[in-house]
Amino acid sequence: MASGKGCRAVFLDRDGVINEVVFRNGKPASPRTLEEFRFCEGLEDALHRLSDAGLRLFIISNQPEIARGLLTPAVLEEITKKILASLPVERVLVCPHDDADDCACRKPKPGIICSVEATDGIDLSKSFLIGDSWKDIQAGQHGGCKTILLKRAYNKNIRADFVTDNLAQAVDLILGEI
Repeated sequence: MASGKGCRAVFLDRDGVINEVVFRNGKPASPRTLEEFRFCEGLEDALHRLSDAGLRLFIISNQPEIARGLLTPAVLEEITKKILASLPVERVLVCPHDDADDCACRKPKPGIICSVEATDGIDLSKSFLIGDSWKDIQAGQHGGCKTILLKRAYNKNIRADFVTDNLAQAVDLILGEI
């Protein structure tokens, strides 16, 4: 993987981009068990294409279920281990806080993205964020990344730099831009 100042990266939201969302009461939600956690179709190939092109990959995720007591840290750790063992990503960064905590790491704030910029020498102006929610897209915009929204039935009327039907199209777009 490339290293040093000015590296390009792709930040990927977890739920709805890396793995399938779980619907609870008709609303998209995060998996709360390892059994509920299922990678999205075509994910591995898409991420290998990005990695093979020299892009550094980071997964960023809000997980307020931790603060709410609905997801245990142990289950989150098992899910993270599965991701790291299966995919060509450098790190999985998680905000375990709820909205009321008003932390800098919770999307739509760009704290997680900016922390990677500082520690890993990422040039955010040359980087991309792929997400499925307004919070993802705003975090990327506030961090200075180009943003790509994956169309989902639950995310109408969100403005991003690009909108694609799926992750494979997002990867094609990124590879065409670099």
